[in-house]
Amino acid sequence: MTLPPPPDRWTIELANAQRLEAIAAFGFTERQARFLLNVLLHSGVFVERQYCSFAGIVHGQKSTDFIKTLVEQRFATPITTGKLHRGRMFHVHYKPLWAAIGEPDSRFRKPNAPGRMIERVMLLDAVLDDRDFVWLGPSTDKRRHFVRHLSDRLDQREYPRLLFGEGPASTARYFPDKLPIGMQPYGEPHVFVYLVTHPSPMDFRMFLLRHSALLRVLLRWTVRLLFPRQLSKARLAYLHAAREHLATPLEPSTVETLERLFAERKRLAEPGAAPADECHAKLSSAYQTPRYRALHRQWLDDPTNTLRLAGSRLIADNTDRGHGQVECVELSRQYLHLSPLVDVA
Repeated sequence: MTLPPPPDRWTIELANAQRLEAIAAFGFTERQARFLLNVLLHSGVFVERQYCSFAGIVHGQKSTDFIKTLVEQRFATPITTGKLHRGRMFHVHYKPLWAAIGEPDSRFRKPNAPGRMIERVMLLDAVLDDRDFVWLGPSTDKRRHFVRHLSDRLDQREYPRLLFGEGPASTARYFPDKLPIGMQPYGEPHVFVYLVTHPSPMDFRMFLLRHSALLRVLLRWTVRLLFPRQLSKARLAYLHAAREHLATPLEPSTVETLERLFAERKRLAEPGAAPADECHAKLSSAYQTPRYRALHRQWLDDPTNTLRLAGSRLIADNTDRGHGQVECVELSRQYLHLSPLVDVA
């Protein structure tokens, strides 16, 4: 007799409780361990102000001692991008600490350009500022949570992913965006954070397309756009992109046209392909807006589902009922002091 597989008892709450114990074993207090867990899961880097706010203390001996321990025991390295008095970031890179939480190869452990580090500080602020949610960071946590939450309501290939390579040798990286997703103990609603780093919303369009199948089956969700002050003027462009992809499904006739158009573009890209006729050239020029360019990029990765999802009314119906929404948050803190060379920060 073949027994069914044992039930999956994993929850993010249980996983984080085990991680906290592992971090505390390095000699940290419970409060320090909880802060470090957030850093490890969501950014890999922090500033002293964030620890003070999290711990409910002012800058002083306690925060100084905590950071001194991290640096002297080589858990973290200070990053001084400008004058010392203007602020420092601390990059946590000690591999045994990362291994203790099950993420020894996390990209957050590796050094990165100052601009990327500052973006991570922004995302850590977004997580620490909203304690109404439990925040999912690593891609494995996101995938396990949604597989458990949705069961068989979503096919494995429909989860957010990027494909690398072609044909049978291609590999998929699921939940490739290093952006936190908030959830509550009973599973609804979910908050998808997106940090705006460019005036053009093309990357945001791709983010929405990657997540469209997932948003389609969730009962309640929010896409939370974080705008650094320097990019606040891009708000309307991002809302327009969101409205196109979330609230304006394609007409069936448009879906059919794009299926033919995208297939012909793929054929023309093959070596030795016969040239396109004049009709294709005219049709192609009519579908060159950012929405259609984003759809074409996504279609190349997922020709089976991209246009079907773009023509579905389920996401639009959710937004009409107020169960799906987009909110804009302007980051109130100043980050320019961390690097005078970064425009976005």
